Amino acid sequence: MTNGRDHRIDFFRGLALIFIFWDHVPDNPFAQLTLRNFGFSDAAEVFVFLAGYAAVMAYGRVVAREGFWVACLRILRRTWVLYVAHIFLLTLLMGIIFVANNHIETRDMVREMGLEYFVGNPQQALADELLLRFKPNLTDPLPLYILLMGALPLILPIMLRNAAVAVGLSFSLYMMVPLFGWNLPAYEGGGYWYFNPVAWQLIFVLGGAFAMYTQLPATPRARPRPLWQQPVFLIAALYMLVAGTLTFSWKFPELHDALMPKAISELIYPIDKTNLSPLRLLHFIALVYVVARLLPPTHAWLDNWPAQQTCRMGRYSLEIFCLGVLLAPLADMVNALSNDAWQMRIITALLGLGLMLLLSNWLELNKRFGTPKVPRAVRV
Repeated sequence: MTNGRDHRIDFFRGLALIFIFWDHVPDNPFAQLTLRNFGFSDAAEVFVFLAGYAAVMAYGRVVAREGFWVACLRILRRTWVLYVAHIFLLTLLMGIIFVANNHIETRDMVREMGLEYFVGNPQQALADELLLRFKPNLTDPLPLYILLMGALPLILPIMLRNAAVAVGLSFSLYMMVPLFGWNLPAYEGGGYWYFNPVAWQLIFVLGGAFAMYTQLPATPRARPRPLWQQPVFLIAALYMLVAGTLTFSWKFPELHDALMPKAISELIYPIDKTNLSPLRLLHFIALVYVVARLLPPTHAWLDNWPAQQTCRMGRYSLEIFCLGVLLAPLADMVNALSNDAWQMRIITALLGLGLMLLLSNWLELNKRFGTPKVPRAVRV
């Protein structure tokens, strides 16, 4: 694998973090601009896919440089960091929710965030929290990420030897969900994981396989045909167009009923996020293919201030994700205290984004001037 950081991955991961924050704030007007409004998949797939991409790229280099067992130790250390961050995030989040709930009379934020279980049975809830079984709303992606990183030592050697075999095994595991309903149980009475890891591991593995594909040595090829003459690109773009039209029509039931006959809608709905419905999976694969084809061959499109700031957020994805999770209920509280005035909803959305930018720049500054130049573990 070649050295150097792919700033395009940082850019799209930073963009996904912005979308996740905006989607988490109820009635946020900027949430109308996020990916979920233009197709069946959303920023969650982007986040997991790029996590797999970055993990395989980073730790694949460690395997080549220092061996498999050193890579395993670094993966487990990173998993431990994610686990500790998850515990602290939950503690801070619950504190924010309980304080906010005491100041808001128009809604029950404890119920909205799924904290009734903690209120009714705090001791068991704390034990389930340590076991990744108790996951209040907004925190679900991090336990999934922890589990996938913990399983990476099993995936990585297969991926490095033959990415196609790794994808085939991953797809076989994914098929256990529709065939046998596999999922991990949550806390007692809490059903199952919102992001079913048996299904979502496929997105992570596809990200790793894509990383392997991009690292293959370039081979001389004939001049590629224009995109409008490439059948696969046209099919993927057409599917994205149909999915985007249907998604937009959900906001207008009469329009949706006119576009989608009832007999067909009963076959394809619901488009399940928990178990990664095939329609969601296909939409995301089409999205990745189309974006990869449309991206310029050079990185010149990243040489501007907004793109560089977005890349910086993606570079510190764990810290920015945790901050976004904490900012979402705070923004909701401020909006509620202002009677959900549209002006305040815009202010809180932009202020939250500004704080995320501020944190990423502080982390970058601390990295450059606050720490000595010493070897460190690979960040993903």
